[in-house]
Amino acid sequence: MTLEELINCSSNTDVSVCEALEELLVSAREQDCLTMGVYESAKLMNADPDSVVLCVLACDEEDGCDVALQIHFTLIRAFCCEARVDLLRVSGVRRLQQVLGEAGERDLHCILVTSPQAEHVDLGAVGRFCRESRTRNQWLPSITLTER
Repeated sequence: MTLEELINCSSNTDVSVCEALEELLVSAREQDCLTMGVYESAKLMNADPDSVVLCVLACDEEDGCDVALQIHFTLIRAFCCEARVDLLRVSGVRRLQQVLGEAGERDLHCILVTSPQAEHVDLGAVGRFCRESRTRNQWLPSITLTER
């Protein structure tokens, strides 16, 4: 596969992965399988990492200079790697707010999808995207959610 084919595949994949992630988050929220917030996520990863199936780290460009947030992300990534939890970095915090119906007062920089029973939450395309990214040595796959 050439570099051009790889780039084209990944841009097409991003669209479907974005839609799949949005559907996954809405479904997980309806099933009460979401933990939102950096501190809440760190607590859960410390207490029960086996219940976590996906970690979404959301950060826009303006958050890139927030040193404390980046340190928290590093620690959460370490927890996730140790517990073999799929990681996904997402740009587009405003779109996440729209998808989850949050007014902005909730911390959405870190979202954990939990599932004590595997059939409750289907990672589908998002899980495949994370696994394929790891096979290409991209350990923190990234996507961008665009506002609609």
